[in-house]
Amino acid sequence: MSETDKRKQSLYFPEAMLKEISAEATRQDRSLSWIVQKAWKAARKEFKNIPSVDDVPGDASEDSASQDGASQEKK
Repeated sequence: MSETDKRKQSLYFPEAMLKEISAEATRQDRSLSWIVQKAWKAARKEFKNIPSVDDVPGDASEDSASQDGASQEKK
C-alpha cells in the first residue's frame, strides 16, 4: 500500500459555500477534503492565468512616478 503525505490544514469558507461543498460531498458519498482536492485539481490551470498582485500592469510605473515627484519636492 502506498503511503501518501497527509498534512492537516484549516481552511475557512463562507457558510453558503461550505453548505454547497458539503451537499456535493454527500451527493458523491465523499469527504469534504476529497471534494476540495478535486476542485483544486480541476481549477488550478485557470489560477495560473490570473496575474499576481506584483504582476498588475501600471502599478510599478505609478509608484515610481509618485516617488520621483516626492523626492523632487524635498530638494
